[in-house]
Amino acid sequence: MSNALTLTSDNFEQEVLQSPVPVLIDFWAPWCGPCKMIAPFLDELAGEYEGKIKIAKANIDDESALAERHGIASIPTLVLYKDGAAQAQRNGALPKRDIEAMFKGFV
Repeated sequence: MSNALTLTSDNFEQEVLQSPVPVLIDFWAPWCGPCKMIAPFLDELAGEYEGKIKIAKANIDDESALAERHGIASIPTLVLYKDGAAQAQRNGALPKRDIEAMFKGFV
């Protein structure tokens, strides 16, 4: 079972924009091979940093409006939010240490 939060257009404002902790959003799809490659890393990081950062997953097939709002052109795309604003974005299948480096200075 995943430690990541399922992100939707309905809960985006509450879970991301109003979050007291940074939020790392994974824009993904079930058919995406590289997305499957980084999923275990995201799950591990969600557990390791519980209470310090939220890891959220937005399925672009189900949440196309959310993906469009963020200009997602390829997946996986990771977007880091802090204090209601996007702080960093990375594309592609990244190693766990690079994903962690995205948010390490924000927690």
